[in-house]
Amino acid sequence: MPDFDPIASSTVRQKPNLEPGFVHEEQVAAARHRLEQYVAEHGRRPNILVVLMDDVGWGDFGCYGGGVAVGAPTPNIDRLARDGLLLTSCYSEPSCTPSRASLLTGRLPMRHGLQRPPMYGEPGGLEGEVTLAELLSASGYVTQAVGKWHLGENQGSQPQHCGFDDFYGFLSVSDMYTEWRDPYFFPEVVYSEARTDWVKNLPFNKCFVHATRGGELENVEEVTIPVLSLLDDRWAEYSIAFMERMREEARPWFLYHCTRGAHFDNYPHERFLGRSPARHPYKDTLIELDDIVGRLVAALRDTGQLEHTLVFISSDNGPEMETWPDAAYTPFRCAKGSTWEGGVRVPGIFSWPGMIDPGRSSDGLFSFTDVLPTALELAGAAERKPEDRYIDGVDQTSFLLAPQAWSNRKYHYYWLGQMFSALRVGEFKFMLGSISDDDRDVHGGGGFTGVVQKYPYGRVYNLYLDPKEQHSYAIRKLAYLDSFLAGVRDHVRTFAPPYQPKLVTGLNI
Repeated sequence: MPDFDPIASSTVRQKPNLEPGFVHEEQVAAARHRLEQYVAEHGRRPNILVVLMDDVGWGDFGCYGGGVAVGAPTPNIDRLARDGLLLTSCYSEPSCTPSRASLLTGRLPMRHGLQRPPMYGEPGGLEGEVTLAELLSASGYVTQAVGKWHLGENQGSQPQHCGFDDFYGFLSVSDMYTEWRDPYFFPEVVYSEARTDWVKNLPFNKCFVHATRGGELENVEEVTIPVLSLLDDRWAEYSIAFMERMREEARPWFLYHCTRGAHFDNYPHERFLGRSPARHPYKDTLIELDDIVGRLVAALRDTGQLEHTLVFISSDNGPEMETWPDAAYTPFRCAKGSTWEGGVRVPGIFSWPGMIDPGRSSDGLFSFTDVLPTALELAGAAERKPEDRYIDGVDQTSFLLAPQAWSNRKYHYYWLGQMFSALRVGEFKFMLGSISDDDRDVHGGGGFTGVVQKYPYGRVYNLYLDPKEQHSYAIRKLAYLDSFLAGVRDHVRTFAPPYQPKLVTGLNI
């Protein structure tokens, strides 16, 4: 296979509203042949299982150097990585809601408008966007969402109105159900009747819920702290029951399973309390999440669906370091809420026995926005990509299915609210602005604190030599400047009419 260089090579824009990507013709042909053989042999398209964890760090799993070394072995996740493709440069957005919306729409937060999480019943959500669930449903897929949603509580933004046949989970985020109930962390609320009543009257749903397509929400149970500790177990049971029902179903399915863990504050199921070598609630929760992955994969195997299912395991952003030690681990700089690598570089594992070669790892760029066009290609529904809006995702089918293939993505774009922050190409990151994380500005080093910084000449980091992003040497890399600036310029131009930016919940940075 000839050498390929992502900086020196050109991309192709297939349509005006689609992000340009590399076209590795031999790899595309090999992947297409493999997929056509699968469809011809089995007479069906693959199932798609996305398991999205909350605030789990790049370095938490054993296959990324964590596991036993950081007090929480993850044998089931590690086995899945050995059986498939492990990505070392998989990118989310800086926080949960933007990431989830980008995964489901194939669009960056500046386009879908969810630039930060809506909290406590705040208005705004996914309504008006076209989701992967809608597009797969129109292509004959059964669509199921389980677990955390956090893409808006208004009716039009709820899962059953965004393409899912069924939803079983909660609409918001873990801490919204607990931070006013726990007397250890929040005595000023718990021991004040007035403040407790004030929180209770905020306009957010305090239950986990169930809904079917087009219907109304049904409250299942109020999310108290004891109930919270059971949710990941109950949600796993619900997803397993879904798989068991689908074993005799001719139609393929899309299961979007989002865990509660390991978002602070962690209250693991009693079966896992003290089970981790670290004997800490966050690490115990990692043990529980690994067990859930094992249960989901076992259900696929037991129902004869494992070889018919593409599995993607990831986390919605980097670690929430401001709640240390109830926090994830990353070897990179900073954390959730930032566009330093620690905020947005997340684990990414793909597995599909017989279709994705085992034992692969790659540092090729992969963005959450790539999930939508890739899933549509696998589903035989690439023509359903919307044409009335810009799609930032790149089809990565050949990257997944061809032997030792390269990523089809040239650039990763980093946005911090409404500020264009950085661009990555190859091993280089060209940074125009960020949020500070040094001890003059912050306490605790979290990505949601600090001050906004803009760099008039830009900073250049070599992420292979300097993954902590501590040594900018732009003056030594001026030969690359035109390439960086061209990438920024071409990207920013995609926000001109008719593809103007959108703001639903945002940060004016």
